[in-house]
Amino acid sequence: MNSLEWLTRLVYNYLIDHGVEEKLAINANLLTNIVLVVLIVLIFDWFSRKIIVSFFKAFSNKTKTTFDDFLVISNFPKYVGHILPLILVVNIIPSIFSDYTDWGKLALKVSDIYMIVLVVWILRSLVKTTRDFLKTKEAFADKPVDSFAQIMIIVFWCIAGLFIFSELTNKSLITSLGTLGAASAIILLVFKDTILGFVASIQVSVNDMVRVGDWITQQKYGADGDVIEINLTTVKVKNFDNTITTIPTYALISDSFQNWRGMQNSDGRRIKRAIYLKSNSIKFLTVEDLEKFSKIQDVKEYIYHRQKDIDKFNDAKGYDKSILVNGRGQTNLGLFRKYCDEYLKNHPALNKDMLMMTRHLPPTPQGIPLEIYAFSSDKRWVNYERIMADVFEHLIAAVTYFDLEIFEYPTGKDVLKLNAASSFQKPDDPSRTQF
Repeated sequence: MNSLEWLTRLVYNYLIDHGVEEKLAINANLLTNIVLVVLIVLIFDWFSRKIIVSFFKAFSNKTKTTFDDFLVISNFPKYVGHILPLILVVNIIPSIFSDYTDWGKLALKVSDIYMIVLVVWILRSLVKTTRDFLKTKEAFADKPVDSFAQIMIIVFWCIAGLFIFSELTNKSLITSLGTLGAASAIILLVFKDTILGFVASIQVSVNDMVRVGDWITQQKYGADGDVIEINLTTVKVKNFDNTITTIPTYALISDSFQNWRGMQNSDGRRIKRAIYLKSNSIKFLTVEDLEKFSKIQDVKEYIYHRQKDIDKFNDAKGYDKSILVNGRGQTNLGLFRKYCDEYLKNHPALNKDMLMMTRHLPPTPQGIPLEIYAFSSDKRWVNYERIMADVFEHLIAAVTYFDLEIFEYPTGKDVLKLNAASSFQKPDDPSRTQF
């Protein structure tokens, strides 16, 4: 007894023991033919794959392009290696199953279905290879290549599904399309996210709303970081705490998000922060005050020329300046505002070609906001924070030199000091604070 007969008898006995032989009407001769076909396919397929894969690897190692390397990684040679065994099977099935017509038709149908699936595997491998190859190109580094690759693969599988359905039902492709058209509502429900993601991917790409590598912020999903991947259904954002946030692709269309690309491509990064000053620390400046503040170099020239214009105006109008509120006069807040302007102009880390100013905001219960509006030359986050800190550390420290006070809520120590001070006051002291 040779190996084929032994293997056939082994399988046949197994089918008899489990009652499969009677249900499928399989006899020993038919089973021999089936085992023969399977053995031929497996052996020939193994040799075919080995030869073609080895050839591809040797070829890719000799070429300079990386495209063929990605072909090997995506198993393209392996799938191509299945073609020759499939052709062999299709040609030998009629002769092997010549006495078993029904089984021959079934084997051909299975071969046809396998051929459809194999074609999709090959096309999918080509798409993945193209995707990985384009990712190495600078022009496509920030494009949603994954989304388009997934769309193409889904289209291939949908088309393959139609052909398989047509093959199983022995109906034409047009009839199969009509049958699936009747079930379109169910298809739309099942593939809702995929369809929404497909439309969103096109809009995101066409309108250039977001790219891989962009810094985006979307508070609804807790995303604040760099986009690392854009595919058909999701956008992955690596937050600055190294966590990963997944956002539905269609959320970029339906919801609002902030893209920092414009800032990163601009000539500077904006600094916009206010110092809150106590309103009761603002005053008109006397001659003695002007002499004292003239020692501050950045405002010395300003004080001289400004006061000269003010005195000329007041003399022309006949204002009595023994009372400071009459006519025009300088204030410590106005002088500090001018000092801030001069300091910003002289700061080496700020962009002098972009908007730069110090402005008042509407008064608040916390005091008068004095806002600094400027742009740092260095846009890198760490350096930007250092520049902004350097600016405000200096200005906050300079406030007291202009007899101004910064507002802040009282702490427990402030309350204790106030109580301690009031406890040392005499009961008949008219200067005692009344509550």
